[in-house]
Amino acid sequence: MIRKLRWRFVFVAMLAFFLVIALIASLVNIANYCVETQRIDQTIDSIVTYDAYRPQFAGPGIRGPGPGMNGDNMPMEPFLALPNLEANYMTRFFIVAISDDNTVLFTSMDFVASVDETEAIDYTLSALARKSDRGYLGGYRYARIDSDDATVVVFLNCENEIRSMNSVLCMTLVISAIALLLVFILVVLLSKKAIQPIAQNIEIQKRFITDASHELKTPLTSISTSLDVIEMEHGEDEWTGNVRSQVSRMSGLVSELVALSKLDEIKPVPAKEQFDLSGAVWETLEVFIPQAKARGKEIRTDVQENVSIVGEKVSIQQMLSVLIDNAIKYSNDGGQISFSMHKIKNRTHIEIYNTCNYEKAPDVNRLFDRFYRPDESRNSSTGGNGIGLAIAKAVADAHGGKISAVCPDGKSMKITIDL
Repeated sequence: MIRKLRWRFVFVAMLAFFLVIALIASLVNIANYCVETQRIDQTIDSIVTYDAYRPQFAGPGIRGPGPGMNGDNMPMEPFLALPNLEANYMTRFFIVAISDDNTVLFTSMDFVASVDETEAIDYTLSALARKSDRGYLGGYRYARIDSDDATVVVFLNCENEIRSMNSVLCMTLVISAIALLLVFILVVLLSKKAIQPIAQNIEIQKRFITDASHELKTPLTSISTSLDVIEMEHGEDEWTGNVRSQVSRMSGLVSELVALSKLDEIKPVPAKEQFDLSGAVWETLEVFIPQAKARGKEIRTDVQENVSIVGEKVSIQQMLSVLIDNAIKYSNDGGQISFSMHKIKNRTHIEIYNTCNYEKAPDVNRLFDRFYRPDESRNSSTGGNGIGLAIAKAVADAHGGKISAVCPDGKSMKITIDL
């Protein structure tokens, strides 16, 4: 239990740190993306509104042979739209104008060397196929400007910016991974000290239960012996029978508390070995089948033979005894009880089913909690104390298994164990 608590603490701490660092890394990359994209878009806007090319975008239609070109297809002038003169010569872009019927009206390739006119047209068609007016395409950021007669698409080379954004992304991922690893090591090293007060409290509680159980056994034995003497001298009556019943119930409760306390230890089942589970199941059923018949009930069985598992036979039989006993006690008169066990791949599936008649469907999420009683009136009559199912869950957990229950309408209960 302490080990589980420690690793649960580690898991919660790491989950919290992971969420925080993931949020920070996401915000850093989103902010970097937005800043870079805004700067790139400002450069594109400068290209679009540059005086040398303004006639191509102002007013209806396309006028002139194309931006950056004179009538003889010679460069008009250098690109000087940006305030940083050096940045102007580092800005690489091309422009394509295309009509509504996908006819290319002109291409401006003066300020790019990495693509030819055919590739530029392919880029343009891909950009026009998208819904957004701006976006990234390959190593370019494009902007689409619509006029009356044509659509002009400006492509700005931003390979350096994309490379920078990818570098920031990789760097944040690497730093986040290293931080997670370091924090994990620190949390594991400090977790034992962090839960030490809780571990001490649990140890004190277990010691108290064990000591109290041993102390209670002496007066219970004395009471039982005194009852024997009284019954020998005065005979049995209603009062002695009631006292004996309560003594028996208290003795059972003490034994269950001791068993539950042992199952809470770090190694609750230290003597694990491979044993015949099918045989252990039949040994348990042979005890309870006559009890069920004595109450007018029948247990239907479906047990696969030659199934073996690694575990502690006594603990597994104790778990099965608790579950079968519960099914007998809490099934309604004339109801159905069934027990099945099968090997499914590398797991052993056990199912105990019984009909019942609860006035209100029990909370199956609390059914395996200690001292939980789904129906106080029925449990007081059957002698239940709410510890048996907690023991069953502890045994299943100790063997690396899972136990669960469903009782949808209060008319049937099905408990399943996977070992």
